[in-house]
Amino acid sequence: MNDSVTQTERTRLRRLPKRGAFERETVNAILDEAFVCHVGFVVDGQPYVIPTGFGRDGEMLYIHGSSASRMLRTLSTGVDVCFTATLLDALVLARSAFHHSVNYRSVVVLGKATLVEDAEEKSHALEVITNHIVPGRWDDVRWPNELELKATSVLKLPIEEASAKIRTGHPIDDEEDYGMNIWAGLLPIELKTGDPIDDDRLDNGALPPDNVSNYTRRSWRK
Repeated sequence: MNDSVTQTERTRLRRLPKRGAFERETVNAILDEAFVCHVGFVVDGQPYVIPTGFGRDGEMLYIHGSSASRMLRTLSTGVDVCFTATLLDALVLARSAFHHSVNYRSVVVLGKATLVEDAEEKSHALEVITNHIVPGRWDDVRWPNELELKATSVLKLPIEEASAKIRTGHPIDDEEDYGMNIWAGLLPIELKTGDPIDDDRLDNGALPPDNVSNYTRRSWRK
């Protein structure tokens, strides 16, 4: 596996290029922490951006949905796709309205998605997507049956043309504003889980497994 994704004219950052990152380790870490991606594509001149779940295996992204999904049916024809995922880390509160911002980590992947037709790869992709939600969950649950597999489509998108963009640090105000009597700084934002809540129909005494009761998101994969 290459240490970096190849920069292209489409992924080169023109504004604030110092925030760009092309190392695979950085790109993968952001993708592995994010829960939701947004998939952009065009149908008959009309752009659509659809939020959905996903999973990563090496240099491949997998997304899935209903076999009747317009998004999946359209993407499987080989149209251009723009995949994005974003993590919000802090609100950046400056002394001036103009310099307010957010600290974030984001990834954009461009390319063409293809339908996963091989049964073994499709099952593996669904395992990847399931474990992306909760690591190890696939081994704890009933696997999809034939009817469920038929009703589900899986697409794969290689992480070849991609870039990450990251903002960190404090507000950057105009020099003359630093003497103003206005509070400025960061308001950190974290995604946290609460205590597991039993399903209403859980009557067999089953307890939450360790990967649920001791759930953590950041940096759970290497």
